[in-house]
Amino acid sequence: MLNSKYINFLFLLLITYRKKHISIFIISVIIVALVTSILFISSAIQKDINTTLQSQADFTIQRYKAGKVLNTPQSWIDEFLQIDGISKVQGRIYGMHFYEPAETYFMIVGIDFFDDNVVKTLQTLIDNIDIDKFLSRDNMIIGSGVKKFLDEYAYKDYYNFRPPDRSIKKVYIYGTLPKQSNIVSSDMIIMDIDLARKILGVEDGYVTDIIIEVPNPKEAPMIRTKLTISHFDMRIIEKEDIKRYYKNLFNYKGGVFLILYTIVLVTFLLILYQRYSMISNIDSKEIAILRSVGWKINSIIWLKISENFIVAFSAYLVGVITAYIYVFILNAPLLKEIFLGHNNLSQDITFSQQINTTDLGIVFLLFVIPFIIAIIIPVWHKSIIEPTEVMR
Repeated sequence: MLNSKYINFLFLLLITYRKKHISIFIISVIIVALVTSILFISSAIQKDINTTLQSQADFTIQRYKAGKVLNTPQSWIDEFLQIDGISKVQGRIYGMHFYEPAETYFMIVGIDFFDDNVVKTLQTLIDNIDIDKFLSRDNMIIGSGVKKFLDEYAYKDYYNFRPPDRSIKKVYIYGTLPKQSNIVSSDMIIMDIDLARKILGVEDGYVTDIIIEVPNPKEAPMIRTKLTISHFDMRIIEKEDIKRYYKNLFNYKGGVFLILYTIVLVTFLLILYQRYSMISNIDSKEIAILRSVGWKINSIIWLKISENFIVAFSAYLVGVITAYIYVFILNAPLLKEIFLGHNNLSQDITFSQQINTTDLGIVFLLFVIPFIIAIIIPVWHKSIIEPTEVMR
């Protein structure tokens, strides 16, 4: 059946009915591009979040009292080190700094530049960083979103922080984290831990929270129990809890869009079915002529399947390519704000190219197969009518 004459006739039909196919093609491209963009964004965000969480500690300890998170005493660090099975206990200094004129928050993270592991991680993000030069004065490394914001307000070389005591602390911009580094680093400011303590107003003898690493995962439940009974005014956050939170968050947002996509797709298929149910006289006569010259019903149906499969598959390919350009080259304007939020700094980031072939296969099956089915049924109804009745 698939000979040169058949293929020529097939493409002749596509050209003859190009006006009808073009409108369906455009709508199909929009539908496929939309749902594929959502899947691309969701996969890229989850990849970056999972990469970040892999480097997180197993437990995070916060002092929690009367529904408020308080600074944690550093004396707890020595206590936790006495628990068997814990390999590392470290205090952290971080918090939000409020820029009043624009009502914007920066995430300040204080790190210990005398910790070799921390320095190695930082060197993978910023090439040729000179630690001695960095520590020679009050310097900071800013995320791409912070960089864009400070440029708009003419802070080119430094920024004046206002600690809680209302003094002014000038901190120089040493470098910028690359857009590809991580989604969560866009609004981040990295500085020396002692400088962060002064700007955030964390008292001596206290830290923001304490992180704990447990080499043996099987000992984690027992260690959690020991931590719980050591102090009753604290909250324990496990790495798995954070993973579940982000997974549920992005599954929820992605699920909302997929529900909307399903509604749009079903509506489109119903319109498509209705359109082919009301086949014009020319289309009906075409089927009748094919029957008259000896075409079987299944051959006619196969011809219409082939004709519309080319339209659907072409729309699918163009839709996927459009989604790729929209997400990974244009950085998904509008949809990016919906997924990441726009209540603080604008997210000046580049999505990691994470393409899940399984998701693309599911989109193909959920689009192309219903598309073909919506066409087969009305074509079959017209094909079983006697040609003489149609030609009258």
